[in-house]
Amino acid sequence: MKLSRAMAGIAVLAASVALAGCGAGQKGSSGTETGSKQVTMDEQQATKRAEDILHQAVDGMSPRPTLKRTGLNPVGACLADDHSAGERRQVTLSYQLTGVPGTEAKKLVRQARDAWVSRGYKFQSADADWSDPYPAVNMRTVPDDFWMTALTGVVDKAKGEGLAAITITSPCFAAGGSGTDDPASLRQTADDERAQRLARDHSSRLYDALQVRHAATREGEGLAIYQDGEDRYAHHAWSTEPLTEEAMAHALARARTYLESQGWRLGRTPAAAGAPALLAGNPVDGSAVRVAPSADGTLRVAVTTPTAGPGAESV
Repeated sequence: MKLSRAMAGIAVLAASVALAGCGAGQKGSSGTETGSKQVTMDEQQATKRAEDILHQAVDGMSPRPTLKRTGLNPVGACLADDHSAGERRQVTLSYQLTGVPGTEAKKLVRQARDAWVSRGYKFQSADADWSDPYPAVNMRTVPDDFWMTALTGVVDKAKGEGLAAITITSPCFAAGGSGTDDPASLRQTADDERAQRLARDHSSRLYDALQVRHAATREGEGLAIYQDGEDRYAHHAWSTEPLTEEAMAHALARARTYLESQGWRLGRTPAAAGAPALLAGNPVDGSAVRVAPSADGTLRVAVTTPTAGPGAESV
């Protein structure tokens, strides 16, 4: 995998997971907590419905993309439940839309939006800014409150090439006996441990460069191993405390200076807040870093390191 495409894929994954997570526990148009409603379904039903919503967006696309599954195990704790002991679960499916020219990514996001609108689904925020070459759309289904995001990550800004991705997140449901966790897929290897050490080391050095305090660990943050097709990664995510705009700008500038001084290859991607996210790739070990301003005033940091280095592949 080329480093630039690996960076884009990691950025899309991190952003789509963050945007999908925002759905849990927010208020819908009725004023009720959409993420906290009691939903009568099980894991199998939630997964099938999420797949249906995905294919509603994708099956009519032109050009027709290939779906590449990304992310952690699709079934996890309900993000709306603080200090959850696992009483409720939630399904999140994330896919990159590959096999099409990078210049078509924006078009694919628009087609997903149009397909969902035609079925009466609702926007969670304003429609995307379609003058932006890398738009994002956040919607929910009616009446069953599945949340979905279609977005575009940057592959080559100079050429206007992107990578489209879709994430579908189910409402929370009672934990049942139909789990699909595969213990073998989570088994630690020596390569996993090496990648985790590298990810933590990069994360620690970046924390020193930012010079701001970190916040308490949120749901979905921390250190994990995940599988992306045939590739396997260590992923370390954390957030800063809320910052003023000025403090955030200074922190991002310090992070950029540090990464440049260490030979990381830098780029930028859209972010939830005003300033663009900082994205960098390490040509030595294949790691990628994403530092993204969030709408809550925090910086969200993600460091992703492959269990196998970039080898001899070109950038």
